[in-house]
Amino acid sequence: MFEHVIKEVEEQCRVDRIPMLGPEKAKFVAKCVEEAKPSLIVECGTAIGYSGLWILRVLKEIGTGRLITVEIDAQRAEKARASFERVGASDIVDSRIGDAQKILKSIKEPVDFLFLDNNFDNYYPCFKAIEPQLTNPAIILADNVGIGADSMADYLEHVRTTYQSETHWFDIDLPWVKKDAIEVSIFRH
Repeated sequence: MFEHVIKEVEEQCRVDRIPMLGPEKAKFVAKCVEEAKPSLIVECGTAIGYSGLWILRVLKEIGTGRLITVEIDAQRAEKARASFERVGASDIVDSRIGDAQKILKSIKEPVDFLFLDNNFDNYYPCFKAIEPQLTNPAIILADNVGIGADSMADYLEHVRTTYQSETHWFDIDLPWVKKDAIEVSIFRH
């Protein structure tokens, strides 16, 4: 079921030009989730649920973990929720609508995996908002660090100078970009 819904959502993203990971980066994110076996993942930037579906599929396969995903656009969040329901993952996903910084500040449970994929200039403020809840260690993935590096320079400087951090580059096949990167950081305090 997951495979079918992921393909549908991917096609809709391509047709409507809705930003998404694409399969090359999605496989990498899924592998990171599988290796980390997190109890709680927080995703900033649900869009219509493409990356969330990849994450939820892994959580279902490994039999542990939950996802809190945040989207500011209510219509997109509703489309994502419908997809999450179709694949039978409603029990392990909490889809929230609103400003990511405010929502992240309201999360009071330990977060051991953070996925930043919202507005580039919001990466550092979102990181700071959830930082008190990050476990030691926590995995942080930041998408679009190739195409958005200038807009997220504050975030990248912080993680690259404070934590173990590395950039993974991908050749991708999306209508709007052909090469991009994900920054993987190990948060420790």
